Amino acid sequence: MKFCNKCKRTYDDSQQQCTNCKNKRPLTEITDENTPVYLISADGFERERIQSALTENGIPNDSVIREEDVAPEIIKGYSSSWRDILVPYAAYSKAYDICIGIGAIKPEGEVKVLDEEPQEEFEDMPPAKRATVKVISAILFIVLAALVIFGTDALTGFIKGLFQ
Repeated sequence: MKFCNKCKRTYDDSQQQCTNCKNKRPLTEITDENTPVYLISADGFERERIQSALTENGIPNDSVIREEDVAPEIIKGYSSSWRDILVPYAAYSKAYDICIGIGAIKPEGEVKVLDEEPQEEFEDMPPAKRATVKVISAILFIVLAALVIFGTDALTGFIKGLFQ
């Protein structure tokens, strides 16, 4: 088994380079059973849940901030950064099974993302239809704004009439 020294992902012996981080260096053969390897990426509560489950089952683990998400927690006010969870190579299969058991990883190997809402798919509109929709939307917005203004004016006039 081989792994990438940069992102810690594991690959079959047939792979020569990392397909995740595009590291130019060749993959390294795993010789030490305690070599930390990538298990899953998670953030916030999900990361804490996964790490707690691993710790409860006696699997040492660590998390490292992903390089593309390094905004300081002091700016955001909370820790929302995605972290890669690393486990020793010897415990990888057991850790993987635990993640499947708690629902963090789907059995096919796809990561289950809990924080994202499903994306809606929109049909492609021709430019003429898109322009028509924009014009109608603008007209409806103006009519709605006018109704709010005139309704507020009528309501204040009615209330003012009660006190005269």
